[in-house]
Amino acid sequence: MLFFISLATRRIEYVACTSNPDGSWTAQQARNLMMQFDDAQPFRLLIHDRDTKFGGAFDEVFRFEGVKVIRTPVRAPNANAFAARWVRTVRADCLDRILIVGRRHLDRVLRVYVRH
Repeated sequence: MLFFISLATRRIEYVACTSNPDGSWTAQQARNLMMQFDDAQPFRLLIHDRDTKFGGAFDEVFRFEGVKVIRTPVRAPNANAFAARWVRTVRADCLDRILIVGRRHLDRVLRVYVRH
């Protein structure tokens, strides 16, 4: 699952899921996020962890739009506190109570939860 949180509003801006995430998939999701906002640029910074899935193509999508990309420090669990809190909340409120039968079902459940 890949999601983008606006820290200013504590709102989930975009969520997507796949069973086999890789660098090209994350780069495509970044392009989808930027297309969703069109010319209305709602953020200036992107903070993400050091996972190898967030490669050069992922970062380049945001740099092209004028967004500064910041990677979290190594071994700094508090740097991802907002993301970790949201994952814990969505698991406790939603995913622990539903038997997910596939990727499409998970995608639908997450979109409804985010809208809620």
